[in-house]
Order: sequence, then structure tokens, then C-alpha cells
Amino acid sequence: MPKLRVHNLSISLDGYVAGPNQSTDNPLGEGGESLHEWAFATRYTNAMFGKEGGETGIDDDLLAAGDRGIGATIMGRNMFGPIRGEWPDLEWQGWWGDNPPYHHDTFVMTHHPRPSLPMDGGTVFHFVDDTPDQVLRRAFEAAGGDDVRLGGGASTVRQFLRAGLVDELHLAVVPILLGAGERLYDDLGTLPGYRIGSVVRSPAVTHVTFVKTP
Repeated sequence: MPKLRVHNLSISLDGYVAGPNQSTDNPLGEGGESLHEWAFATRYTNAMFGKEGGETGIDDDLLAAGDRGIGATIMGRNMFGPIRGEWPDLEWQGWWGDNPPYHHDTFVMTHHPRPSLPMDGGTVFHFVDDTPDQVLRRAFEAAGGDDVRLGGGASTVRQFLRAGLVDELHLAVVPILLGAGERLYDDLGTLPGYRIGSVVRSPAVTHVTFVKTP
């Protein structure tokens, strides 16, 4: 049965997945880039950007695993861009240039829908104002039997966790403190319905995977 998976979500020791004051100059918020240094050091990420070299090992393996078997993606509007409220125009097309790394239907949750946006490489952004379960139903249909990946930001992941819709949640715990920004753990309690499936460590981060309790 297809699953909803969260993979390689970088998080600080104090629970933040992005820094404060996101902008075009700080796509991950102030200080947020430090959460992703481990990923940018890997061979897998370098290859995505057309570069050679990079580290292999646990981090590289888990980054690659996060893309396998995925047929659609769901993300929040904050992950798509820094614009809030009504769209002033349709010029903003995401952080990733003409050929985003998704290559399949990608559903952007927003209270301000706009026409679907086809991109090079097969990515099509759909802007949807709907409940998590209804968005997930559409994503499963688009995935055609493959799994669906849930991206950020923190608020979007929390919505799906509270609804019990996430089957696997993989966090890459980075040994830093951000102190402010977008925090994942607010209003989640003890994550009822989930248990720790695995914990593995690399020199850079600790990978913790939660799985839904049968």
C-alpha cells in the first residue's frame, strides 16, 4: 500500500527546521543554511546540481533513499517561496529554476490558489486550498501507486502528523541550536500513534525515523 513519507528533514537540537525571517536572500531563514551543510557535503546532492565529488556513507545513502519510489510531493507554501498572502503576480515559480528536482506532480498547500504551473523536467506545481486528507488523496492519485513525499515547512508537516497521515518521518538531527524560526514540535504532544523505528549516526548528524504504530 502506498505511503506518505517525510525524508531527510533537517532539524536543530531545539526543534527548528528553518531559521526566522525567510526571504529571497535567506531561503531557509536566518541561520537555516547551517541545518543543511551535511546534505550539501554528499555526493548525491552534488550530482543533483551537476557537480562531481562529495562524501559517501550514511548521509549519502539516506538522501538517495528519500527519492526512491516517490511519485508525487506535497509541500507548504513557505517551502515554495517567501511570498505571503495574495500573489501579486504569477512571476514567482519557486526556488529551483526552470527544472525543479521533483519531476512529478507537486502539490503546494496555500490559501491562495493559482493556476497549475508546468516546469521543465516533468514537475507540475498544483496550488491547492484543501484539508490534508484531501490533498493526500489527490497526491496518491497522481503518484499512480508510488509513495508520496511530504516536504516542509514545519507547519505543513505538523498538520499531517496531527491527522495521523504520515507513515514514516525521517529527521536528520543537526547538533546546533537555532533559538528561533520554524519549530516542528509545537502542538504535537508525544506524537501518539508513532514509535521510533531506527536511529543511526554519521559524523555530521543523527538520523531518527519514526513509523506509524500498527
